[in-house]
Amino acid sequence: MGDDNTPELESDAQKRALLRPGADSRVLTAAEFRGLADVPPEVEWFANITNPNTRRAYQNDVRDFMLFAGIREPQEFRIVARSHLIAWRKLLESRNLAAATIRRKLSAVASLFDHLCESNAVTHNPCDGVKRPNLGSNEGKSPALGDDQAKLLLEAPSEKTEKGLRDRALLSVLLFHGLRRAELCSLAVGDLQSRRGVPHFRVHGKGGKMRFVPVHPGTLERINDYLALAGHGEDSKGALFRPVRNPVDGDLEKALTGDAIFKLVRFYSMKLGLDAKAICVHGLRATAATNALDHQADIAKVQEWLGHANIATTRLYDRRKMKPEDSPTFKVSY
Repeated sequence: MGDDNTPELESDAQKRALLRPGADSRVLTAAEFRGLADVPPEVEWFANITNPNTRRAYQNDVRDFMLFAGIREPQEFRIVARSHLIAWRKLLESRNLAAATIRRKLSAVASLFDHLCESNAVTHNPCDGVKRPNLGSNEGKSPALGDDQAKLLLEAPSEKTEKGLRDRALLSVLLFHGLRRAELCSLAVGDLQSRRGVPHFRVHGKGGKMRFVPVHPGTLERINDYLALAGHGEDSKGALFRPVRNPVDGDLEKALTGDAIFKLVRFYSMKLGLDAKAICVHGLRATAATNALDHQADIAKVQEWLGHANIATTRLYDRRKMKPEDSPTFKVSY
């Protein structure tokens, strides 16, 4: 018999449970543990894509291929052959899709099959050896603005309204820092940080990569003017650029969407009489890169600044050779 003050264990099972280290802090039940061990590899692949924009695009791309190939069950991925991918590529080309879009779609399916191979769910990647369309030259791509056009765009929004101050700050971030549209959308107030006494943007780039970009003094001034009027400068975790009105659900604290930024750039381009179809957010990124290179910035530093993994990609953003005033036409003299 034990002491009346000592609680008795009800069973041997309870005794064994107490001997297991951390048994009382276990989060997963046994059933949940077994369930996670049985997660299909295609679900694992999708869960590992952290960028929501990439996840959404890849989900649509894989669904597009599954519809084309008539795949209804995961095990049917095992019988996909290279010829299926080639036929799908030809169909995509017949839709007159951009080369970059076709490359992305093929990359999405190739990424899935790479993961299935690693998981031993399939024996090989049928995408290997499937040629992807060339991106071609810069000809016909979104052009960079000239210096005078960029200055006009920076001054186009009003200085007297919250929306105008927001748009002035936003355009300044694009034209002086070359951020991608998704990177701009994800900027939080707290991503404006001081490093060695210099203000920087903490930029959440592609593939979950983070980089720090020094903030131009003019941009910092515009952001401070915007935050002083908008009033969310102390909300470090909140979105930096927010809607000033939202008739859909009234939420004014969420970040501006990529579509909203696209429309914003187009609106001010049209207001200035610029070719709204040619001017886009990506064109402003090219403008920033071209201007930096024009002023003797080292291309390797521009690569890091833009967040490119490969310097060849940075060269695609260099629009200097597209400037009409630099054409040999104007060098000819008789």
